[in-house]
Amino acid sequence: MNCVCCGSTAVTERPEVTARGYRRLRCRTCGRQFNERSGGVLNRTCLPSDIIAFVVFCRLRYRLTLRDLSEIMALRGIEVSYEAVRDWEAKLLPAMGDELRKRRRGTGRQSGASWLVDETYLKVRGHWCYLYRAVDRDGNLIDAMLSEHRDMKAAKAFFRSARAVMGLRPDRVTTDGHGSYPRAIRTVLGKAVRHRTSAYLNNRLEQDHRGIKGRIRCMRGSKNHDAAHRFCREHGELRNLLRPRRRHNQIVSASLRRFRFARSAKLALGIMQNA
Repeated sequence: MNCVCCGSTAVTERPEVTARGYRRLRCRTCGRQFNERSGGVLNRTCLPSDIIAFVVFCRLRYRLTLRDLSEIMALRGIEVSYEAVRDWEAKLLPAMGDELRKRRRGTGRQSGASWLVDETYLKVRGHWCYLYRAVDRDGNLIDAMLSEHRDMKAAKAFFRSARAVMGLRPDRVTTDGHGSYPRAIRTVLGKAVRHRTSAYLNNRLEQDHRGIKGRIRCMRGSKNHDAAHRFCREHGELRNLLRPRRRHNQIVSASLRRFRFARSAKLALGIMQNA
């Protein structure tokens, strides 16, 4: 581990540990002392990293409000305010989402050749906003973006983001009949990409919207556009990671489902603990 102050590799481990059990280290170059969590997003937090990561995981995965999580932690003898949970969420979700998107970049070239793109409605600060989402033909997530408007600028921004996340261009894109998509696809993805317009071909994506719609229903909307965009995008990343199926209509046994969930959840928790 390098020094968090000067970046030097001349670091020695101290015999004592912190109150939370983290190793203490000392830099021989600048003489400063630090621990394993120094320099991370969870530095100076009042609880161990594994507990914070578990709370944020439950916040993103299950239909729980901030106050529900605060009460659950109180049953375990840990006093946590809902403002602290919101602060942990703002710190850990971007780190987890960026790492999961890096893992997905360049993967799924065969199944990702066909994208299904659609938008759904979410209420932010009392106004309806548009959540752009795209999946491939197997139901794997491509990208998600929350926009205040449904226009050409938003469509172009979404396709640029999706292309950057996946690191590839699709062969086909299926959308509804909105007039902003044809030009946005030609401008961002290229004229070689085939554009199909059909409400029936997008039924798979329409059904997939139920994941985020059901999760935010208990939240009764959001008061901040950036927080809503962050939550919706990272919720999609975690939900895609925890999907038991790799192909459309794939049969997965209960034991394999539990195994894949435990493995993927361990990965997500590890990313947040080391953030």
